[in-house]
Amino acid sequence: MTILKDQIGNIVQLESYPNRIISLVPSITEYLFDLGLNERIVGVTKFCVHPKNMLNEKEIIGGTKQQHLDKIKELQPDLIIASKEENVKQYVEKLIKICPVYVSDVNDFDSAIHMMNDIGELTSESEKAEKLIHNINQQFDAIKKPTSPIKAAYCIWKNPWMWAGTDTFISKMLAYSGFKNIIAKNRYPEIEISEIVKANPDYIFLSSEPFPFQEKHIEELKAEFPNANFIIVDGEMFSWY
Repeated sequence: MTILKDQIGNIVQLESYPNRIISLVPSITEYLFDLGLNERIVGVTKFCVHPKNMLNEKEIIGGTKQQHLDKIKELQPDLIIASKEENVKQYVEKLIKICPVYVSDVNDFDSAIHMMNDIGELTSESEKAEKLIHNINQQFDAIKKPTSPIKAAYCIWKNPWMWAGTDTFISKMLAYSGFKNIIAKNRYPEIEISEIVKANPDYIFLSSEPFPFQEKHIEELKAEFPNANFIIVDGEMFSWY
């Protein structure tokens, strides 16, 4: 038997190691695969696009916000993995009545590592999890940071303009890379370009997701930020913990 608290404080109790796992979190679906659990995954969301062919091989149980509860019941899962940020509380509460549910709450590097350890323990793959965590720690330790933080803003959406706030995982990844997030608000606030101009960022990162920023958007913004450096970044690398 395995008993632990998930990241929102709920007790997760498994009588045996799970063999029918459903993941409602695209990034964690990929992590389960990295742990060698592909054969034990029975259901995923339509956004679980990594690794390739996942959507062709597994039952799609809906999206991250809405799931088909009847389909989930038919799959007879023995563990469902959800996320506080990505999934809807009302759906998660219904899923708990079907089988044990582990809810992640990742907002920085340490909580991501915590989640990885928990899932390794729940699935009897702690050794593989520890190896992955060791490799990740080594790579983060090798990041060369500037002597002083560089001011940056990370844009996730256009019309309205939305930015990654200070309490997001994205903001923590910026800090790890040597950047200071100029957005002082939490979550993903709507802030007009004129306000960002006043903060005078050195770098503006335009994310590839959820809004698909392209080079043409850089050209549109250059007049407002003649001295800023623009980079279109892979949104998955910043936000898929």
